[in-house]
Amino acid sequence: MIQNHEIDYRIFGEEMQYVEVELDPTETAIAEPGAFMMMEDGIAMETIFGDGSQQTGGLLGKLLNAGKRVLAGENLFVTAFTNVSSGKRHVSFASPYPGKIIPLNLQQLGNRIICQKDAFLCAAKGVSIGIEFQKKLGTGLFGGEGFIMEKLEGDGMAFMHASGYVQQRELQPGELLKIDTGCIVGFTAGVDYDIQFVGGIKNTLFGGEGVFFATLRGPGIVWIQSLPISRLAGRILQYATVQRREEGSVLGGLGNLLDGDGW
Repeated sequence: MIQNHEIDYRIFGEEMQYVEVELDPTETAIAEPGAFMMMEDGIAMETIFGDGSQQTGGLLGKLLNAGKRVLAGENLFVTAFTNVSSGKRHVSFASPYPGKIIPLNLQQLGNRIICQKDAFLCAAKGVSIGIEFQKKLGTGLFGGEGFIMEKLEGDGMAFMHASGYVQQRELQPGELLKIDTGCIVGFTAGVDYDIQFVGGIKNTLFGGEGVFFATLRGPGIVWIQSLPISRLAGRILQYATVQRREEGSVLGGLGNLLDGDGW
């Protein structure tokens, strides 16, 4: 087993954040393809098959590790950034959409975090990135975004990114939280996750929020995002498919009203 590298970090920004990771000589950080922002001279980049945690496990271990990432909807490869110089060096990774970056010290969080399959941003080398199937029938059939989730395991630092405002909430033993599946960023391994049906014919036909939502039962920590990227993308697509006159045109909103498009 590869020991997790110990890395220091700083997070910059408010709504469009990036994380700067400090690497000592020979230390390595791994990141999703496309997360890289900038780095100092003396850092070497390498594409790794899988997540880098099974590089000594032979070909079979690498294939199994990479296969888990594919099932979770991630890339077969990650990029490793290793400090090959004799001094400290810095590499930065950026969130792909507006929101927050969430630092996770896995050693202090039970060595295991369950998160949405697109939440992982980067981590210290040695952190394992796998899949977490929800075994309950209701969760599997109706979970939506929450059916196949990722799990981050190890004792090093890892970073998730989320959309909108992010709240960290600690659930007490037996405490129940009902939440839209897309609003879940991640939770610690002790939290029980399930899907619940919203009863009532009015809720089913006119609720607008779907007929199922997630239930999270403590004890444990939950990270919640206010604006799932899927919801934002749906609204943008809905707006983009409506033909509207340019806001800066002579008629503007009046033109839209005359065309029957409304304001």
